[in-house]
Amino acid sequence: MTSTVSTSVPGAQARTPGVHPYRELYLDLGYVPVATDLLCAFKITPRPDVPMDEAAAAVAAESSTGTWTEVDEVDRGLAYSLRARVYRIDGSVALIAYPWGLFETGSIPNILSSVVGNVFGFKAVDALKLLDMRIPEALVATFPGPAYGIEGVRGKLGVHGRALTGSTIKPKLGLSPAEHAERAYETLRGGIDTIKDDENLNSQPWSPFDERIPRTLERVRRAEEETGERKGYWANVTAADTEEMLRRTDLVAREGGRFIMVDFVTVGFAATASLRHATERLGLALHAHRAMHAVLDRHPDHGVDFLVIAKWARLLGVDHLHVGTGVGKLEGSPAAMAERRRMLTDAAAPAGGDTHFDQGWAKLRPVVPVSSGGLHPGHVPQLDAIFGQDAFYLFGGGVHGHPGGSRAGAAAVRAAVEAVAIGETLEAAARRSRELREALELWSSVRF
Repeated sequence: MTSTVSTSVPGAQARTPGVHPYRELYLDLGYVPVATDLLCAFKITPRPDVPMDEAAAAVAAESSTGTWTEVDEVDRGLAYSLRARVYRIDGSVALIAYPWGLFETGSIPNILSSVVGNVFGFKAVDALKLLDMRIPEALVATFPGPAYGIEGVRGKLGVHGRALTGSTIKPKLGLSPAEHAERAYETLRGGIDTIKDDENLNSQPWSPFDERIPRTLERVRRAEEETGERKGYWANVTAADTEEMLRRTDLVAREGGRFIMVDFVTVGFAATASLRHATERLGLALHAHRAMHAVLDRHPDHGVDFLVIAKWARLLGVDHLHVGTGVGKLEGSPAAMAERRRMLTDAAAPAGGDTHFDQGWAKLRPVVPVSSGGLHPGHVPQLDAIFGQDAFYLFGGGVHGHPGGSRAGAAAVRAAVEAVAIGETLEAAARRSRELREALELWSSVRF
């Protein structure tokens, strides 16, 4: 990758033409990371003619201070002290340490522009996967984290001693505001704690946001009056620009809502940060739907593992995050779900399983994991084993596809969750809950 021919220009330093060997500056296998370093674990598939150590050094260079040729100051002074260092290579995995002085504090976009920026298009690698990231606690402390966290969200709904429940209104598209509001009412009336818009329900002509929100929240209040329980509605404020999302957030607050949701990957991390600040000011909790995440995380050799995306979400300060199920229709094993739950909820998450690094969270509150995607009441014992009770279990078709309708489907979920919370089997609970019995009979053979 480098030439040995030396040239000189009168009045200038001698230069070596060709591509500069990155390993000279960015490979440091004797380096011991310090507490303030940001650490990354990359799975690297080098181009066939590039040695692994040079590919790893190229990743470190391109994601920190490097460029392809000799440049003054790169090998001395501040730029030299800010270089990333490959400090370990284990097979196809390289561990790289980044001085935290490389990054603007409190900025996910700045971290991403370096660590997962141009380097993913680098010719030296055929594929690159960011498996894990350790954000130093000194840097963690510059982010807001969730405004409410688990206890705050429970307080908004008045639910303790069992898992939290939710339902995405189905059909997810095609209902008028009046139809959407009525289905929300029936679902909440049956015993579900909160309902939500689907990720792609925004403000289409047949369901304008400014009409759907007040109609649905009025029916939420009626369900609260009739049940004596607090209820929630995650109104999807995702829009074409941040200003419109903030306007929609203000509307939800004026209409008496307690929650909003946003498709945080598609709208971007800076827009999500703006919403985080607005929701705290307005007293709203923020749900993050992960639509488009699999474009980034699903390929085993290229992209960013969802565990890392979940860490970014906690830094940004979402109150709850869709993480998958481990048992439903979406990709991801139960073990992977447990790792995600641990990373979102623990005050300090030690390395283990799929994680390469310990992760401390300073004083950031926990994020509530949200399990959703192909679930029905029969899955509740498995969800409890994976996520425990400090989580939302969300059901779409598993509520609205019930033969007795949305209210009956919600009653089946409530019966299942309450049974598991006291250690009762679903079969025992089904003997006194017709709705649960019908749900188990209908979906017991469903496999994804």
